[in-house]
Amino acid sequence: MAPVRFIFLTLLLACSALPLVAQAGAESGAYIGAGIGNTNVKGPVNEENYDADGTGYKLIVGYNFGVVPLIDLAVEGAYVDLGEETSGSVTYAQTSLNGFGLLGLSFGPVGLFAKAGLAAWDADTRTANLNSSRSGTDPVYGIGARLQILSVTGRIEYEYYDQDNIDDVSMASISLLYTF
Repeated sequence: MAPVRFIFLTLLLACSALPLVAQAGAESGAYIGAGIGNTNVKGPVNEENYDADGTGYKLIVGYNFGVVPLIDLAVEGAYVDLGEETSGSVTYAQTSLNGFGLLGLSFGPVGLFAKAGLAAWDADTRTANLNSSRSGTDPVYGIGARLQILSVTGRIEYEYYDQDNIDDVSMASISLLYTF
């Protein structure tokens, strides 16, 4: 009879802790943050096959609604500087203003998320004898994971810019956020 009683008490304790787990998701409210990461640009630039890596950064502002337990719903904006990448005789630099909708799953202080939105970007290309600028607005997608301790969140994420002007533009980054 003792093993049945132990199992019953364990289940009762686990069920009583469920409301605590449901509230242990990402903190709701406004947040700000910054990130740094590796950028990659591939594709035809000024009729040359271009493939270069660089270092970029981003500044983030957002709001997590915290409406549903275990689910993160947020809107997020970011200024992203993909840095300056050089491949052969071509130098490519891009900045963008991004707007995202974010959907995530919270497992206590750990969470997974996906985001989708638009990027309004400006790109400058330099070669030995030609400078050009282009701009546009295209979709951007991302996935990532987060770890939150009190009001501070660390994130690892990958973002892909689905631009018409070049084949692949992406950024893998780490960010630190603070929720008010």
